[in-house]
Amino acid sequence: MAGYRCTIASGAQEALARLERESYGLVLSDIQMPGVSGTELLGMIRAKYPDLDVVMITAVVDVDVALRAMRNGTSDYLPKPFNIEQVQITVERVLEKRRLLDENRAYQLGLEVKVQERTHEVMDKKHEVERLLSELGETYQTTLESLVEALDLRDTETQGHSLRVVEFTSEIATVLGIGGRELTEIRRGALLHDVGKIGIRAAILRQLAKLTAEEWDVVRRHPDLGFQMLSGIKFLDVPREIVLSHQEKFDGTGYPRRLVGERIHLGARIFAVADTFDAMTSTWPDRVGLPYEASHQEIIDWCGRQFDQLVVEAFLRITPERWTEIRLDVKRRVRAAELKAAGQRS
Repeated sequence: MAGYRCTIASGAQEALARLERESYGLVLSDIQMPGVSGTELLGMIRAKYPDLDVVMITAVVDVDVALRAMRNGTSDYLPKPFNIEQVQITVERVLEKRRLLDENRAYQLGLEVKVQERTHEVMDKKHEVERLLSELGETYQTTLESLVEALDLRDTETQGHSLRVVEFTSEIATVLGIGGRELTEIRRGALLHDVGKIGIRAAILRQLAKLTAEEWDVVRRHPDLGFQMLSGIKFLDVPREIVLSHQEKFDGTGYPRRLVGERIHLGARIFAVADTFDAMTSTWPDRVGLPYEASHQEIIDWCGRQFDQLVVEAFLRITPERWTEIRLDVKRRVRAAELKAAGQRS
């Protein structure tokens, strides 16, 4: 109805056969299919048709699946349930990005003989491509947030933990004068800090009783697991260092590498204070959150041992009212997401 000529394939093998016979501008593929999966099909298309865009579609909220699709070069990620308008918007955005990239590539071939004449046009194209790439980055960010919210539910049975920690970490980093790309990378590291727990049995994560020594050994593997899961995704190179270091302590008693002081990534040192503050002041299934004053003093007491003094000083400059404001804002965002999801299901 939108004016596109569409071809349907019953599975990956038929899709590959059609691609050999005809030229297509875009492939939309489910991830879970009989036989060859959509993720495997994506890899085959990337190897043989590197300029062909692929949009992955799935009803499964799975961090590992989404990361694998990103690593293999998916052009976009469309979660079910969706309506036809969402599909059309995604298709138009991907095709428009491809058109601009193709135009930019063709233009650069003749750039040597037309530099002076076409300089302004090049800059316009560059800004347009950067805008589209920025939009694609925002799409990835939204997908990561949705998937990490699902991981929150699997782990603590509370809502908003990861989003709160991201905003708390961001607030402390801002007080320290961090901004721009560095702040974005720290936010992503905070968001993905527990992604490695997808490799740990849910029964251990949800267990309210005291963990055995063997169970603790399993849990302590999650920084390494997360670091490995994010390997190969270039825009997550810095965040994965924060994922690996988020359980380190300033005095070297943390894990997994027992790093000391400034050898720990600054983003991980900031996250340590933000995560501890959220853990102490939030209400969990097994306990009620502490008041601000008690958590405030606890962080002061552990300054220089668990926490970096520089980070603690930045934390202490933030007022209780500001922490409450951030917490309420995250709560509103979580509630809005719930209502949106409920509306889509109905």
